[in-house]
Amino acid sequence: MKFSPGFLLVPIALILSGCGGLALRPAEFAWPFESVFKVDSKGLAKEEEEPARYFIKFNAKPLLFEETGDSVHVADRTFRVIRDGEGYYFITGKDFKNVYVFGSAEGALTLQNKIMVSEKGLESPAFNQRPPYIQLLNGKEASKLLNKDGVKEGGKK
Repeated sequence: MKFSPGFLLVPIALILSGCGGLALRPAEFAWPFESVFKVDSKGLAKEEEEPARYFIKFNAKPLLFEETGDSVHVADRTFRVIRDGEGYYFITGKDFKNVYVFGSAEGALTLQNKIMVSEKGLESPAFNQRPPYIQLLNGKEASKLLNKDGVKEGGKK
């Protein structure tokens, strides 16, 4: 009795088709409003509002060191955080020159992009959803429209 190589392809194809996993599409990850995260004395940032709308907390020390060069004086710093429709987290704060875009990984937020938004630092940053963009406001300055890749042309509204 001879075995044909084509005979083995059918079971292998069936097995591999089951390994792809279940995907629910389309999915929307956007938060309708920004959240304010306060950093505690241990360097953990978590939502200030009780009860929190979204449960997420993260170690803020590496981010503060990246932005300010200081990871010691972290207590009472405040971040503005919003999530876009693709699931990216946009994070900035008062006196920041950049908006940081993070993706999620297993047990971590991973930096995807660092977007320069202010030479002198933001005075009163705030985020809004403007699908498909994130709108960055800073007091009376013109707003900027952002996505994970940076500031979009025509971002002033």
